[in-house]
Amino acid sequence: MWLGIITLFPEMFTALTDYGVTGRAFREGKAQLEIWNPRDFTTDKHRTVDDRPFGGGPGMLMKVEPLAKAINAAKEASLLKGCDDKPAKVIYLSPQGSPLKQQGVKSLAQSSKLILVAGRYEGIDERLIDNYIDEEWSLGDFVLSGGELPAMCFADAILRLQPGVLGHQSSAIEDSFSDGLLDCPHYTRPEVLDGQTVPAVLLSGDHKAIARWRQQQALGRTWVRRPDLLDEKKLTREQLELLNGFREQHK
Repeated sequence: MWLGIITLFPEMFTALTDYGVTGRAFREGKAQLEIWNPRDFTTDKHRTVDDRPFGGGPGMLMKVEPLAKAINAAKEASLLKGCDDKPAKVIYLSPQGSPLKQQGVKSLAQSSKLILVAGRYEGIDERLIDNYIDEEWSLGDFVLSGGELPAMCFADAILRLQPGVLGHQSSAIEDSFSDGLLDCPHYTRPEVLDGQTVPAVLLSGDHKAIARWRQQQALGRTWVRRPDLLDEKKLTREQLELLNGFREQHK
Protein backbone atom coordinates (compact mmCIF):
# COMPACT_ATOMS: atom_id res chain seq x y z
CA MET A 1 0.00 0.00 0.00
CA TRP A 2 1.16 3.53 -0.81
CA LEU A 3 0.46 6.45 1.52
CA GLY A 4 1.00 10.10 0.72
CA ILE A 5 1.09 12.49 3.68
CA ILE A 6 0.60 16.27 3.61
CA THR A 7 2.11 17.73 6.78
CA LEU A 8 4.06 20.67 8.19
CA PHE A 9 5.94 18.26 10.47
CA PRO A 10 7.35 15.36 8.39
CA GLU A 11 9.71 14.26 11.17
CA MET A 12 6.76 13.18 13.32
CA PHE A 13 6.06 10.30 10.95
CA THR A 14 9.23 8.43 11.89
CA ALA A 15 7.04 7.04 14.68
CA LEU A 16 5.10 5.30 11.92
CA THR A 17 7.96 4.31 9.60
CA ASP A 18 10.62 3.29 12.12
CA TYR A 19 8.84 1.39 14.88
CA GLY A 20 6.63 -1.59 15.57
CA VAL A 21 4.35 -3.37 13.14
CA THR A 22 4.12 -0.45 10.72
CA GLY A 23 7.88 0.09 10.77
CA ARG A 24 8.40 -3.54 9.76
CA ALA A 25 5.83 -3.15 6.98
CA PHE A 26 7.80 -0.24 5.51
CA ARG A 27 11.16 -2.02 5.89
CA GLU A 28 9.84 -5.12 4.16
CA GLY A 29 8.33 -3.15 1.30
CA LYS A 30 4.72 -4.01 2.14
CA ALA A 31 3.99 -0.30 2.47
CA GLN A 32 5.41 2.90 1.04
CA LEU A 33 5.18 6.43 2.38
CA GLU A 34 5.92 9.78 0.74
CA ILE A 35 5.56 13.16 2.42
CA TRP A 36 4.83 16.63 1.04
CA ASN A 37 5.39 19.69 3.22
CA PRO A 38 3.36 22.78 2.24
CA ARG A 39 6.35 24.91 3.30
CA ASP A 40 8.18 23.59 0.24
CA PHE A 41 5.51 25.19 -1.96
CA THR A 42 5.69 28.70 -0.50
CA THR A 43 7.07 31.64 -2.49
CA ASP A 44 7.98 34.16 0.23
CA LYS A 45 11.25 34.28 2.14
CA HIS A 46 9.54 33.45 5.43
CA ARG A 47 7.94 30.30 3.96
CA THR A 48 4.57 31.35 5.36
CA VAL A 49 1.99 28.58 5.72
CA ASP A 50 -0.72 30.33 7.76
CA ASP A 51 -3.15 33.15 6.99
CA ARG A 52 -5.85 35.17 8.76
CA PRO A 53 -9.48 34.04 8.43
CA PHE A 54 -12.01 36.36 6.81
CA GLY A 55 -14.45 37.70 9.39
CA GLY A 56 -11.80 37.87 12.09
CA GLY A 57 -11.70 35.77 15.22
CA PRO A 58 -8.93 33.95 17.06
CA GLY A 59 -6.45 31.68 15.36
CA MET A 60 -5.18 31.24 11.84
CA LEU A 61 -5.92 28.93 8.91
CA MET A 62 -3.48 27.02 6.74
CA LYS A 63 -2.49 29.19 3.78
CA VAL A 64 -4.42 28.09 0.70
CA GLU A 65 -1.84 28.18 -2.11
CA PRO A 66 0.95 26.07 -0.52
CA LEU A 67 -1.53 23.48 0.73
CA ALA A 68 -3.30 23.22 -2.63
CA LYS A 69 0.03 22.81 -4.43
CA ALA A 70 1.15 20.13 -1.97
CA ILE A 71 -2.07 18.16 -2.47
CA ASN A 72 -1.77 18.45 -6.25
CA ALA A 73 1.84 17.23 -6.13
CA ALA A 74 0.83 14.23 -4.03
CA LYS A 75 -2.06 13.41 -6.38
CA GLU A 76 0.23 13.60 -9.40
CA ALA A 77 2.75 11.28 -7.74
CA SER A 78 -0.05 8.86 -6.83
CA LEU A 79 -0.84 8.28 -10.51
CA LEU A 80 2.23 6.06 -10.69
CA LYS A 81 1.45 4.19 -7.47
CA GLY A 82 -0.90 1.39 -6.50
CA CYS A 83 -2.68 -0.93 -8.88
CA ASP A 84 -4.24 1.65 -11.22
CA ASP A 85 -3.41 4.96 -12.90
CA LYS A 86 -6.06 6.96 -11.06
CA PRO A 87 -5.15 9.58 -8.45
CA ALA A 88 -5.33 8.49 -4.83
CA LYS A 89 -8.31 9.40 -2.69
CA VAL A 90 -7.54 12.47 -0.55
CA ILE A 91 -8.58 12.24 3.10
CA TYR A 92 -8.63 15.13 5.56
CA LEU A 93 -8.43 14.35 9.28
CA SER A 94 -10.58 16.76 11.29
CA PRO A 95 -13.06 16.82 14.20
CA GLN A 96 -15.80 17.66 11.68
CA GLY A 97 -15.33 14.41 9.77
CA SER A 98 -17.30 11.18 9.92
CA PRO A 99 -16.37 9.09 13.00
CA LEU A 100 -13.85 6.44 12.00
CA LYS A 101 -14.90 2.93 12.99
CA GLN A 102 -13.46 -0.46 12.15
CA GLN A 103 -15.84 -1.02 9.25
CA GLY A 104 -14.63 2.23 7.72
CA VAL A 105 -11.03 1.14 8.26
CA LYS A 106 -11.75 -2.16 6.49
CA SER A 107 -13.28 -0.35 3.54
CA LEU A 108 -10.39 2.10 3.19
CA ALA A 109 -7.85 -0.69 3.58
CA GLN A 110 -9.05 -2.06 0.24
CA SER A 111 -7.46 0.94 -1.47
CA SER A 112 -3.97 0.51 -2.88
CA LYS A 113 -3.14 4.18 -2.28
CA LEU A 114 -4.37 7.05 -0.11
CA ILE A 115 -3.37 10.64 0.60
CA LEU A 116 -3.81 11.91 4.17
CA VAL A 117 -3.93 15.64 4.88
CA ALA A 118 -2.83 16.61 8.39
CA GLY A 119 -4.21 20.05 9.15
CA ARG A 120 -2.85 22.63 11.56
CA TYR A 121 -4.00 25.85 13.22
CA GLU A 122 -7.81 26.31 13.11
CA GLY A 123 -8.12 24.16 9.99
CA ILE A 124 -8.23 24.75 6.24
CA ASP A 125 -10.28 26.88 3.86
CA GLU A 126 -13.71 25.34 3.23
CA ARG A 127 -13.21 25.69 -0.52
CA LEU A 128 -10.22 23.38 -0.31
CA ILE A 129 -12.40 20.83 1.43
CA ASP A 130 -15.03 21.19 -1.28
CA ASN A 131 -12.63 20.91 -4.21
CA TYR A 132 -9.56 18.99 -3.04
CA ILE A 133 -10.78 16.61 -0.33
CA ASP A 134 -12.62 13.38 -1.16
CA GLU A 135 -13.46 12.28 2.39
CA GLU A 136 -13.26 13.83 5.85
CA TRP A 137 -12.74 11.54 8.86
CA SER A 138 -12.53 12.09 12.61
CA LEU A 139 -11.04 9.97 15.39
CA GLY A 140 -13.60 11.25 17.87
CA ASP A 141 -15.29 14.20 19.51
CA PHE A 142 -12.16 15.93 20.74
CA VAL A 143 -9.63 18.42 19.37
CA LEU A 144 -5.86 17.98 18.93
CA SER A 145 -3.18 20.51 18.03
CA GLY A 146 -2.85 19.09 14.54
CA GLY A 147 -3.75 16.26 12.22
CA GLU A 148 -0.45 14.37 12.42
CA LEU A 149 -1.41 12.09 15.30
CA PRO A 150 -4.82 11.26 13.75
CA ALA A 151 -3.08 10.60 10.42
CA MET A 152 -0.67 8.18 12.09
CA CYS A 153 -3.51 6.42 13.92
CA PHE A 154 -5.44 6.24 10.68
CA ALA A 155 -2.44 4.83 8.79
CA ASP A 156 -1.66 2.29 11.51
CA ALA A 157 -5.24 0.99 11.53
CA ILE A 158 -5.22 0.58 7.74
CA LEU A 159 -1.72 -0.86 7.35
CA ARG A 160 -2.23 -3.63 9.90
CA LEU A 161 -5.02 -4.99 7.69
CA GLN A 162 -2.72 -5.29 4.66
CA PRO A 163 -1.71 -8.86 3.73
CA GLY A 164 1.45 -10.00 5.49
CA VAL A 165 1.78 -7.00 7.79
CA LEU A 166 0.77 -8.86 10.96
CA GLY A 167 2.58 -12.04 11.92
CA HIS A 168 -0.77 -13.84 12.07
CA GLN A 169 -3.52 -12.45 9.86
CA SER A 170 -6.04 -13.96 12.29
CA SER A 171 -4.88 -11.31 14.77
CA ALA A 172 -6.65 -8.66 12.70
CA ILE A 173 -9.72 -10.84 12.30
CA GLU A 174 -10.00 -11.32 16.08
CA ASP A 175 -9.37 -7.67 17.01
CA SER A 176 -11.94 -5.62 18.87
CA PHE A 177 -14.65 -4.27 16.54
CA SER A 178 -13.66 -6.61 13.67
CA ASP A 179 -16.95 -8.47 14.10
CA GLY A 180 -18.76 -5.57 15.74
CA LEU A 181 -17.80 -6.64 19.27
CA LEU A 182 -15.11 -5.79 21.79
CA ASP A 183 -12.29 -8.30 22.15
CA CYS A 184 -12.40 -11.00 24.81
CA PRO A 185 -10.00 -11.01 27.81
CA HIS A 186 -6.52 -12.47 27.25
CA TYR A 187 -4.14 -14.22 29.67
CA THR A 188 -0.51 -15.34 29.68
CA ARG A 189 1.89 -16.81 32.26
CA PRO A 190 1.96 -17.16 35.22
CA GLU A 191 -1.20 -19.18 35.80
CA VAL A 192 -1.71 -17.45 39.16
CA LEU A 193 -1.12 -13.71 39.53
CA ASP A 194 -1.82 -11.94 42.82
CA GLY A 195 -4.10 -14.80 43.79
CA GLN A 196 -6.11 -14.62 40.56
CA THR A 197 -6.01 -17.69 38.32
CA VAL A 198 -6.39 -18.04 34.57
CA PRO A 199 -9.88 -19.31 33.61
CA ALA A 200 -9.73 -23.10 33.62
CA VAL A 201 -11.24 -23.44 30.15
CA LEU A 202 -8.16 -21.76 28.63
CA LEU A 203 -5.97 -24.50 30.11
CA SER A 204 -8.25 -27.35 29.03
CA GLY A 205 -6.95 -27.83 25.50
CA ASP A 206 -10.57 -28.05 24.29
CA HIS A 207 -10.44 -25.66 21.33
CA LYS A 208 -14.19 -25.72 20.78
CA ALA A 209 -14.88 -24.84 24.42
CA ILE A 210 -12.21 -22.12 24.32
CA ALA A 211 -13.72 -20.56 21.19
CA ARG A 212 -17.17 -20.63 22.80
CA TRP A 213 -15.82 -19.04 26.01
CA ARG A 214 -14.06 -16.30 24.06
CA GLN A 215 -17.19 -15.53 22.07
CA GLN A 216 -19.25 -15.34 25.26
CA GLN A 217 -16.70 -13.06 26.92
CA ALA A 218 -16.60 -10.78 23.87
CA LEU A 219 -20.38 -10.53 23.89
CA GLY A 220 -20.48 -9.95 27.64
CA ARG A 221 -17.75 -7.34 27.63
CA THR A 222 -19.52 -5.48 24.83
CA TRP A 223 -22.81 -5.63 26.73
CA VAL A 224 -21.15 -4.19 29.86
CA ARG A 225 -18.90 -1.56 28.27
CA ARG A 226 -20.38 -0.70 24.87
CA PRO A 227 -24.04 -1.78 24.74
CA ASP A 228 -24.55 0.61 21.81
CA LEU A 229 -22.57 -1.80 19.63
CA LEU A 230 -25.08 -4.56 20.30
CA ASP A 231 -27.89 -2.28 19.15
CA GLU A 232 -26.18 -2.15 15.75
CA LYS A 233 -25.52 -5.90 15.50
CA LYS A 234 -27.90 -8.73 14.68
CA LEU A 235 -26.96 -11.63 16.94
CA THR A 236 -27.32 -15.27 15.98
CA ARG A 237 -29.33 -17.65 18.15
CA GLU A 238 -26.10 -19.10 19.57
CA GLN A 239 -24.77 -15.63 20.37
CA LEU A 240 -28.00 -14.73 22.14
CA GLU A 241 -27.73 -17.90 24.23
CA LEU A 242 -24.13 -17.08 25.13
CA LEU A 243 -25.01 -13.50 26.04
CA ASN A 244 -27.96 -14.58 28.16
CA GLY A 245 -25.67 -17.05 29.93
CA PHE A 246 -23.19 -14.26 30.64
CA ARG A 247 -25.97 -12.06 32.02
CA GLU A 248 -27.12 -14.84 34.34
CA GLN A 249 -23.58 -15.29 35.65
CA HIS A 250 -23.21 -11.57 36.34
CA LYS A 251 -26.51 -10.74 38.01
